[in-house]
Amino acid sequence: MKRRITTLCRDRMGATAVEFAMVLPLLLLLLLGIIDAGRWMWTLNRAEKATQFGVRYAVVTDMVPNGLTNYSFAAQGNVPQGQVVDQSNFGGASCTFNGTVATCTCKTAKCGPANLINNQANANAAFGLIVKCMHRILGELPGSAVQVDYINSGLGFSGDPNGPDISPLVRVSIVKDGIPFTPIALFNQLTFPMPQVSAELTMEDGQGSDFSKCPSS
Repeated sequence: MKRRITTLCRDRMGATAVEFAMVLPLLLLLLLGIIDAGRWMWTLNRAEKATQFGVRYAVVTDMVPNGLTNYSFAAQGNVPQGQVVDQSNFGGASCTFNGTVATCTCKTAKCGPANLINNQANANAAFGLIVKCMHRILGELPGSAVQVDYINSGLGFSGDPNGPDISPLVRVSIVKDGIPFTPIALFNQLTFPMPQVSAELTMEDGQGSDFSKCPSS
């Protein structure tokens, strides 16, 4: 009996299987972590590209704050004809979207027109088309995660008879946490925020709603 017990204690059969079972969870976690790192970088790259598509479309179509389109800073804002509209008269506007309705607010005390949006339906459509253009790259992007800013660039002049008095710098952003990332390594139990990404271009014609102007993916 004593000999049998000694033999059993010295038996190494199955040790490899036990060691493998102990290491396997760590190997799987490492493998899934590598996959998740690639997914995270791919999602971030798509988000950046989506903002580039969005801003490219935004600068060649209708402004979301359409109250600025026909507003004369010379006739209504007391800015001398031909003078650049400075920060004191237009500090910039920020527009958001809840998926249906666009809202624009002034970044400073004064933005020009009393109502940045004078045609709500057109503003909703303009913002919706920007989001639709971004969906060509990032289909899961919610409209509420998109922000469009119109920033005074110092271009344009008061009383311009051929278009808006301002030619702002347009920034299209996907806000932080806008597209939460869910790693498979944690079995979809936690989500991690993505950083804010944005792209900027100077306003061009700022007129129309032709969706064919959206870059092709």
